[in-house]
Amino acid sequence: MSKSKRQPSWRVLLSYSKSFKKLTVIGCLLSGTAAAAGLLPYIFIYFVARDVLATYPVILNAEELAKWGWYALYAAILSILLYFIALMCTHIAAFRTARNIRKAAMEHALSLPMGYFSKNMTGRLRKLIDDNAGLTEDLLAHKFPDLTGAIVTPIVSIPVLFLFDPLMGAICLFTMIAAIASMAVMMSGKNAGFFHRYQREIERMSAAAVEYVRGIPVVKTFQQTIWSFKAFYKAIISYSDLAEKYAISCRTGETVFLICINGAFFLLIPTALLLSAKGNGWQVLTNFIFYSIFAPACGASISRIMFASESVMKADEAAFKLDELFSQTPISFGETGSMESHDIKFEDVAFSYFENAPAALNGISFTIRQKTTTALIGPSGGGKTTAASLIPRFFDAQQGVIRIGGLDVRSYTEDCLMKNIAFVFQDPCLFKKSIYDNIRASKPDASRAEVFDAARKAQALDFINALPDGIDTIIGSKGTYLSGGQKQRIAIARAILKDAPIIILDEATAFTDPENEYLIQKAFSNLMKGKTVLMIAHRLSSITDADNIIVFSEGRKIEEGTSSELIMKNGAYKKMWQEYKTSASWKIKKEVV
Repeated sequence: MSKSKRQPSWRVLLSYSKSFKKLTVIGCLLSGTAAAAGLLPYIFIYFVARDVLATYPVILNAEELAKWGWYALYAAILSILLYFIALMCTHIAAFRTARNIRKAAMEHALSLPMGYFSKNMTGRLRKLIDDNAGLTEDLLAHKFPDLTGAIVTPIVSIPVLFLFDPLMGAICLFTMIAAIASMAVMMSGKNAGFFHRYQREIERMSAAAVEYVRGIPVVKTFQQTIWSFKAFYKAIISYSDLAEKYAISCRTGETVFLICINGAFFLLIPTALLLSAKGNGWQVLTNFIFYSIFAPACGASISRIMFASESVMKADEAAFKLDELFSQTPISFGETGSMESHDIKFEDVAFSYFENAPAALNGISFTIRQKTTTALIGPSGGGKTTAASLIPRFFDAQQGVIRIGGLDVRSYTEDCLMKNIAFVFQDPCLFKKSIYDNIRASKPDASRAEVFDAARKAQALDFINALPDGIDTIIGSKGTYLSGGQKQRIAIARAILKDAPIIILDEATAFTDPENEYLIQKAFSNLMKGKTVLMIAHRLSSITDADNIIVFSEGRKIEEGTSSELIMKNGAYKKMWQEYKTSASWKIKKEVV
């Protein structure tokens, strides 16, 4: 959805307030009332000045000074009390609104295909949901009531300005109108979308900074400091140029604005002198004192409008970012709750990750027979992982059909699909919990004996028993205290415990050492017994015994058969096999001079 077609951010945010929207409205009304009550002390100060000057030099003859003073105090207390109650209302509503936004965002995120999370890092998603929901709190809790009060103040002050001296009041009103006009001009036109561009530049600079810091070891190794800094430097300069251009574009408008909101006093002095020349100097002095105090108060309210507009722009940006999430189409599941068989069939499947992007898969058709092992091989970017990710519906194919047990994968319920498929990825996700809890994540109701049996079958008990607390040892969120091979065996134990009839192995031994690979292969033999297995691998030695091998290249299937059959075809697989054997026999030799 384009930003121009979206509803105003305040309306979008208030839609999440639900029953608490009334509190926001009440808070804004009370804040406006507090702002109006805040003008009363100035009127009572006028009467104090009038009585003092009327009885000068015998001020004790002004009998009503105390009354006006108490009235001013009561009005000030009333204004503060109303504002306090207003903030209580808006804060309660703001916290509930932020909570509802987080809840709605999480519920929507959980309804998205799992591929969405592979394309969006967890840090970005956290910022998208949590930080942008937090931005709404300041707008609803503070800026909405403050903006209401700032708008009410000049409106209510107009009749007050003409209450005592129409000429002085007109001068003050003129400066207020001029200030508002200069502010409107300053924040319109090319500057209207500044905050959106500003956020983009901040994100770009932050990304460049993170990339530069992470690459420092490589940068220092190859002595490329200056060149590697270039992208970061460009991002800094781009941000600096944007901020400088914005500051320069606001220079005239800001100057006029400050002159207007502070210039009433200087216009009042000659006006007061001209009026006093006509007589009744004490009355003119009284009026001058009132307008000299009252005009800055009106100017301050206009300044608050300008500062509140910044929070409105932040909220608009937050609503725009949240729209990125909510505009993602949720995945819908069918109603079939069980699988009759577990063979997998691709029928003319095509898929692209982005609109108008090259096809990651193009007309792929093949069958994985039940309780057999099929291996997908081919060059990087050939479409192997993409094909595997379509089976559990990490993404949905844009063309063709993928069937499990003869039915379209889209016809199964989410619970049925997830219950029947287990995964072992190249980089398994481990939680900051005990190894026991990590393994049991695939089957929360598993007994301790079942967890130990799964760990044994995964060849993991040897290193688990060597840990300080054994299977109850707490590990980091990324397996901080485990090697790559050990993490893989935990993931395999998790899959064994789940005991799903379909297993997907994606480069599960890609980065393991020979000893760990041997143990993982033994674990695989326990995991794969009697299962329908799809294995993605680069090491051809690990898939020579597969029941079927499919060779991918540029999103297409180019060969299919057993290892011996494909070698006999003298095609792409044979060439890959020869290259693999050559690389396996390669040794470092000292050149004889």
